[in-house]
Amino acid sequence: MKERKSDGPMGRKVKEQTQKTNGWMRRGLAVLALSLLHSFALSLFAQTTRNGVGPEQRYYAVHSFADDWLVYDEAAKAYVPYLPEIHADAPAVSASIDLESNRHYQLLLYTDTDSYVFINAALKKQLLGGRWYTFSIDSLYNAYRQPRVLLSIYGSAGVAGKQMIMGYPKSILQKPVVLSDDNLSVRPRTFSVYQNFFGLGLLFLLAIHALLFSLYRRAFLVLYDPRDLFALRVRDESFLINRPLSRTVLLFLISLSFVMGYLFLFVQSRNVNVFSSRTLLLDQQNFGALLLYYLLVSVLVFLSFLGKYLMLQVVGSLYRFESVVNIHFFKVVQSSLLFFTAIGFLAAIVIFNGPAIENLTNYLLIPFTVFYLVRLVLLYLVIRAQAPIKSLYLISYLCIVELVPLLIGVRFAL
Repeated sequence: MKERKSDGPMGRKVKEQTQKTNGWMRRGLAVLALSLLHSFALSLFAQTTRNGVGPEQRYYAVHSFADDWLVYDEAAKAYVPYLPEIHADAPAVSASIDLESNRHYQLLLYTDTDSYVFINAALKKQLLGGRWYTFSIDSLYNAYRQPRVLLSIYGSAGVAGKQMIMGYPKSILQKPVVLSDDNLSVRPRTFSVYQNFFGLGLLFLLAIHALLFSLYRRAFLVLYDPRDLFALRVRDESFLINRPLSRTVLLFLISLSFVMGYLFLFVQSRNVNVFSSRTLLLDQQNFGALLLYYLLVSVLVFLSFLGKYLMLQVVGSLYRFESVVNIHFFKVVQSSLLFFTAIGFLAAIVIFNGPAIENLTNYLLIPFTVFYLVRLVLLYLVIRAQAPIKSLYLISYLCIVELVPLLIGVRFAL
């Protein structure tokens, strides 16, 4: 009777409850095994981080690219994540390196076979198998002036035997750092010295313009008047035109030089290589060095305006255009003050409120090209209205003093 009773509804319920209990126990054991495996992997990574990585274990591991490998997919025409089941035979693997956020770190590379390193599809170095190689992130940033670069390793198939680690060199006097939580990755807080400089630079430019407005209000209202700029009939007896290198004009030229220096460093901060600006700040990126380069660029801009006036005097004497040289120089200064000051304050708005703009070079060429072409046409009309000069001679004169320097500047600027 007991055996029959066990086969009844109560017995089936007991069997089902027992099977459920066994299932939960198996799942619990599986979760426990995975947790132990994860903890073991974390302990290995923590031990590697504490002991050091790279050549002679002289570096602390900041980030490993073991899970960041990419391969180029011909069908998608793009780089896709590396999958061992699909890309095991790929002869080249790549990784995107964030240069801007990893300044002062070292990129460590290791391959067990001879390989080649390409950066942005250009051959960089040949790697010998079984050796570690280090690349300075600061050097790569100064060489490429891009937030990110694509590094590719061409050699053996797949990622087996390849290691790429972002590391920080150990100090001889530095004591080992023990973290209470191995899940955390400690990095120095990133900052941009440009942001502080642009804020103080904007206040400096505002102070200069306020000082010029209070001391030379009449000249300020004339030079910053768009209606006066486009007026074809110019009073050549004006004190600003009659004395092109007077103290008043020179002070406004100094102000314009500071504005253009501000714009130059704005373009520099957006990784646009203007006049080989990548050579700036090669050693250290600090506020003092940035201020020194700002003053240097401003002085060079000021000297270029003085050179412009000297060039107008020389070419004007050859063409016997002495009567229009001062008017020509005045219009150049007036148009430059209006344009570059407006662009400078627009750049300040972008710096503090706008996002980073990709392909900034394309956007820079349009307004500057339009400005110089409009100024060229304006100079032609103003000079023709001031003196009876043959159009052929005037066009030849303007091509030498305006168009040729513009073409040379565009050629060497970008």
